[in-house]
Amino acid sequence: MPADRPAREQRPADTGTAFDAVVVGAGFAGMYMLHRLRGLGFSARVFEAGSGVGGTWYWNRYPGARCDVESLQYSFSFSEELDQEWNWSEKYSPQPEILAYANHVADRFDLRRQIVFDTRVTAATFDEDIRCWLIETDRGDRVTAKFCIMAVGCLSAPNRPSFRGFDDFRGPIYHTGEWPHQGVDFSGLRVGVIGTGSSAIQSIPIIAQQASALTVFQRTATYSVPAWNEKLTPEYLTAAKADYPALRAKARGRPTGFYFPFNTSPALEASPKDREKQYEQAWARGGLPFLGAYGDLLFEKAANDTIADFARRKIRGIVKDPAIAELLCPDNVFGCKRLCVDTGYFETYNLPHVKLVDVSRTPIERFTADGIAVNGTEHQLDAIVCATGFAAMTGSFDRIRITGRRGRTLAEKWQAGPRAYLGIASEGFPNLFMITGPGSPSVLASMIQAIEQHVDWLADCLGHMRDVGAISIEPVLEDEDAWVDHVNDVSTVSLRSTCSSWYVGANIPGRPRVFMPYIGGFPVYVQKCNEVMTDGFNGFVLEGARETNTMPRVRYTGRWRVPIDIDVISPAAIAARRVPVV
Repeated sequence: MPADRPAREQRPADTGTAFDAVVVGAGFAGMYMLHRLRGLGFSARVFEAGSGVGGTWYWNRYPGARCDVESLQYSFSFSEELDQEWNWSEKYSPQPEILAYANHVADRFDLRRQIVFDTRVTAATFDEDIRCWLIETDRGDRVTAKFCIMAVGCLSAPNRPSFRGFDDFRGPIYHTGEWPHQGVDFSGLRVGVIGTGSSAIQSIPIIAQQASALTVFQRTATYSVPAWNEKLTPEYLTAAKADYPALRAKARGRPTGFYFPFNTSPALEASPKDREKQYEQAWARGGLPFLGAYGDLLFEKAANDTIADFARRKIRGIVKDPAIAELLCPDNVFGCKRLCVDTGYFETYNLPHVKLVDVSRTPIERFTADGIAVNGTEHQLDAIVCATGFAAMTGSFDRIRITGRRGRTLAEKWQAGPRAYLGIASEGFPNLFMITGPGSPSVLASMIQAIEQHVDWLADCLGHMRDVGAISIEPVLEDEDAWVDHVNDVSTVSLRSTCSSWYVGANIPGRPRVFMPYIGGFPVYVQKCNEVMTDGFNGFVLEGARETNTMPRVRYTGRWRVPIDIDVISPAAIAARRVPVV
């Protein structure tokens, strides 16, 4: 099932080199972290398991893969020159274009010379005597670094299913998160797709165009909104770029970290006729902003029922077979799972060669040599696609043995759920940092903006440590506990916590059910980070510092010190107000 990849280039193992910082991962987070470390004058090495940069966009090459945030905002904002020189071709960028952008960034800022590809970090161990991290890889590397920075991504550890008889199937089995780089031709094949989450919803319409027969195995129906994707004209790009800085500034003040029209009025105060008109207009705009039709949709269940009913009516109006339409209608809270954005997904079920199999009550029994057995029926297949998602937020940490003070591993500390102060660092693991870790907005915000904010904060933190001669930094346990409690408290106020989703790890059997991202709103979170820094890194212990009350120098975080857009009260912002930020 793992993606094909070129043979790894032979190289001698690096044993003994000491760096200021080692970064794990060369996706958008790792690349930007390297750029900032270089600007600070720190020596750095990046280890990347893949053969190229791009992270999730390097691995996820399944048919139809594209971003669900508009291209002009799903991009780095640290360089206005970069903004002006890169031209996006579509409203929602397809995977090849996003990967091309990542490669352009790597080349433009000359990042590759400090990245070691085809190398997976297997262990990171803190040496208490020399106050350094020992980093080990699957290529035999053993290097040390004062700082170890995990840029491993929130959705980068594929959830590989373990169905009975998995190895009995005689055809190829693919995972959307480990797609073959040369692509797959399904022409004339009977294809089965397991799952109806985001990757399935994007790939199913494309696979259906090739396959002679397509069988979709659905456990849970998913809400999806049309993307209405389109080409971006030169005139549109010119106008957008003329106002790019203003767009970036507005986005930083919004709860999701990206800008879109938002109606703050409560849905329950509108008449049914006015609500229907508002929903129709939002549906016509499409995409994730559909959730911005009213301000209370993820806060009041009765309000949410109105948008859920609207979405189900849309599904019934698209899918011609009433029985299939009902199977495709979710019965949970609209938006409690990641809202999907599609192009022709529901229409695909009107095709005569596409079949939907409900496995919610009668799960998949086993794989057979010739297909998949469900409820005593064997569905004959030539190829199977597992669109089964990821071990979100913490899965990439699970693949590395991270050992902190007194020999305690991160896996042991996180056995009952992840614990990190601000989603950046965890007590007991000095100088270990996480970019968009659990307890930060991460997947509930525009990922690249969340990445940039974390990296800029870390860069200012590391610069301050050098300024005052600090040897190490780690959270105070009481402050970490208070933050984790706050993250959990805020999650209970929002309707997002009401269903079993990958936000709480429910897609992985045996994982603790903990709401992992911070739902209190991106700018609320950024304000908290700024306050912690301004107060001399309150909640952290800096050991060895010559001065403990020196005001940290703002090098990179100035652009994140913006007023919260109080006029936009999203469910997340309401939740944060109901449960005060610690």
